[in-house]
Amino acid sequence: MKYYLIAGEASGDLHGSNLMKALQKEDVNAEFRFWGGDLMQSVSNLLVKHYKDLAFMGFLEVLMNLRTISKNLSFCKKDIEQYQPDVIIFIDYPGFNLRIAKWAKQKGFKTHYYISPQIWAWKENRINDIKRDVDKMYVILPFEKTFYEKKHAYPVEFVGHPLIDAISDRIQVDEYAFRAEHELSEKPIIALLPGSRKQEIRKMLTVMLSLIDAYPKYQFVIAGAPSQDYEFYKSFIKNTHVRFVANMTYDLLSVSVAALVTSGTATLETAIFKIPQVVCYKGSWLSYQIGKQLVKLKYISLVNLIMDKEVVKELIQNEFNTKNLKKALDTILDPSERSKIFVNYYELEKALGGKGASEKTAKLIFQAIQA
Repeated sequence: MKYYLIAGEASGDLHGSNLMKALQKEDVNAEFRFWGGDLMQSVSNLLVKHYKDLAFMGFLEVLMNLRTISKNLSFCKKDIEQYQPDVIIFIDYPGFNLRIAKWAKQKGFKTHYYISPQIWAWKENRINDIKRDVDKMYVILPFEKTFYEKKHAYPVEFVGHPLIDAISDRIQVDEYAFRAEHELSEKPIIALLPGSRKQEIRKMLTVMLSLIDAYPKYQFVIAGAPSQDYEFYKSFIKNTHVRFVANMTYDLLSVSVAALVTSGTATLETAIFKIPQVVCYKGSWLSYQIGKQLVKLKYISLVNLIMDKEVVKELIQNEFNTKNLKKALDTILDPSERSKIFVNYYELEKALGGKGASEKTAKLIFQAIQA
């Protein structure tokens, strides 16, 4: 069978690569053509476009690149028609993928969507496009199945979260060697995950680093994002007790006792590593006010959203300050509080469906396109 996959971000590249490997096990004759990144390219060399050429974040940036986006859409349609795949697999990236899905459905291609757009958070009206244009939807969060089926009468498959596989399958880090390589002391490590974009790192890291002098028995280590170099972080590091580790967030989390984490997928990754955390978020005043109107959710972290209760402390906007952050960090360093968090983390992992998301999805896709 011929599979055409479209992933437009780093996370999509990771999950797309694992799905491709699983499809190869299901279908010995599997052929791939795809939009993605280095991880997907390590499985098959037929990369059409790299996600780094597609990443336009924010309203203004999208507006400035409308011509490029339009050209990419046109090129993608022509490429699909020329390839004539047995199925198109969309991986998240809804702004682009839902446009292609509409066209593909009209052309008679089979359309499968892996990792649902977060329409439960905003742009819920996209459900109409999904119902019309997507043959099969594979969701990775347990509440999404209820959202689609109970609220919108649209059947979906809950396959579990692929992050569980990505984290559990990794090689266990040698803590002694890791500390030696990065010149870390024997003190317990508090990991700082300030995000990946310059604007959010500036806002988050300044407050996170303001705690250092209050915790002389710990060492703080910044998890550097692959999209930023050390020179950018260097301007924030005024204290000799701070260390920096680039592009090794999973290894860092595996040897940490606590973490301060900017809201996003990293909150779920930290929970799967069973690391007590404080979830932090602060945007510009205008962006936050607009976001409050568009996004109607009780929590901002995936951990709390999935469990439907406050498992991890969230400090949002004005609440994110040195005083509140210190109080929250003291709490997650307290042994009795940590034991409660661990219990909730294990419940979270059970709710996520355990291992095998890629394999389940591959099996379902292969069965559906043979029918």
